[in-house]
Amino acid sequence: MTSIEKKITLNGVNLNELLGPNDANLKLIENRFSSIVTVRGDIFHIKGVQQEVDLIEKILKEMVYVLNMSNRLTSNDVETIISLTSDGSEVIADDDYENIVLYTKNDVIKAKTPGQKLYLKVATQNDICFAIGPAGTGKTYLAVAIAVAALKKGLVKKIILARPAVEAGESLGFLPGDFQEKIDPYLRPLYDSLDEMLPTEKLRGYIEKGIVEIVPLAYMRGRTLNNAYVILDEAQNATDLQMKMFLTRLGANSKAIITGDITQIDLPYKTKSGLIQAKEILQGISGVGFVYFDKEDVVRHKLVKDIIDAYEKNNLSKMNGD
Repeated sequence: MTSIEKKITLNGVNLNELLGPNDANLKLIENRFSSIVTVRGDIFHIKGVQQEVDLIEKILKEMVYVLNMSNRLTSNDVETIISLTSDGSEVIADDDYENIVLYTKNDVIKAKTPGQKLYLKVATQNDICFAIGPAGTGKTYLAVAIAVAALKKGLVKKIILARPAVEAGESLGFLPGDFQEKIDPYLRPLYDSLDEMLPTEKLRGYIEKGIVEIVPLAYMRGRTLNNAYVILDEAQNATDLQMKMFLTRLGANSKAIITGDITQIDLPYKTKSGLIQAKEILQGISGVGFVYFDKEDVVRHKLVKDIIDAYEKNNLSKMNGD
């Protein structure tokens, strides 16, 4: 039978834990199959007949899944995975694996809808990604997960999350407490997302060491951000000057995701949204990608889609003079 060779990159995994002591887990695979498996960096080279190569690829992906979910992978686990996968039983499907963004202590975060899958692809392929769409589509949550995954893989050294502190109907000056206490409500959604993805103590340590920063957009002025994943959330509430300031902060080996909903702008009357301007003038620039979500990408409560649809119909009715 014809022999083929396949290269597989396994992202987001501790290779020492995956391979086991003295590559014991890898040897279990080699002893079961006739294919040759070699590892160079995080790339696995599998050489053998097509059917066996495909099977070993599935086994490796199942091993990654189990390791990242339980933080351990024993020889017994590997033997069980080999047996189950060889019999046609899989924990995850191939298309699921490709859409996994991050493994957490409780769950797997993955792109679920067509819009989210495109989002993951665009964010991976571009240094700057704009994600525009209604609430509940996972724009912010997936952006944070993508950044945390990049940090865990060592692709960046820090994460910076920023939001415009638009006063949306209430003045900061009238809120109780010092400045940090006044600004925290605006930043709370970002803290909540991180808290779901990282153990509490690790997150606290990251924040104390400056590895993770959560700041108002105004705090970005004058900085050059190297080796960082930078996220601007609620970008529809950034002015045109603030958006330009943010985008020009990127330094070497940095990436950015900008999220927003252009139907929910809280800026003062006649103040142009920097997100709308960016959408108009940055199209077609290499390295800048745009993803547009709609209500079909909503992953919150099933009623959210109906609520968005009702508001869209109401706005359309007003435009038509009904």
